[in-house]
Amino acid sequence: MSGAAVAMMIVSIVIVWGGLVAAIINLKRGGGPDSGAHRDL
Repeated sequence: MSGAAVAMMIVSIVIVWGGLVAAIINLKRGGGPDSGAHRDL
């Protein structure tokens, strides 16, 4: 694998796992989908 491929793989892994961590933190902080605050987008 070239250096550019490794760099892009690392960036994509960080984005995916960072999004997962952010979602878990948001669920723990917000109380989940049953918190009573239903918002229309």
